Amino acid sequence: MEELKEIDIPYPEYDAKNLFVRDDKKRNYYLITVKGNKRIDLKEFRKKNETRPLSFASENDLLDIMNLKAGSVTPLGLLNDKNNKVMFYIDKDFMKDKHIIGVHPNDNTATVWLKVEDLIDIIKEYGNKVNIVKI
Repeated sequence: MEELKEIDIPYPEYDAKNLFVRDDKKRNYYLITVKGNKRIDLKEFRKKNETRPLSFASENDLLDIMNLKAGSVTPLGLLNDKNNKVMFYIDKDFMKDKHIIGVHPNDNTATVWLKVEDLIDIIKEYGNKVNIVKI
């Protein structure tokens, strides 16, 4: 996220930061998406969303489930989740102002800008559960 400050992108305030996490039993996987300048407290997220204890998923899990490499986590990677194993949590802050979100197209060398509602519709249509929450 720090490197983004050095390049000129159209909507820096709408760029997404994504965390791919799992519960302590490795049964449930979550993709948490917030605006790039926001911090995510996993303990607080756990309490608010009633999950088991959370930690970052492994690079192997990321590759096996979403066919992504570390550093390239993106909501569009959910389209590679053949078993709809990952639950998507997106911060309500994206639903304010212009309703724009910047995400990687499964490669961290590029960013695509979408309407948040379009991204959510794509993910829902594919079959993953979408949760719009305050993070």
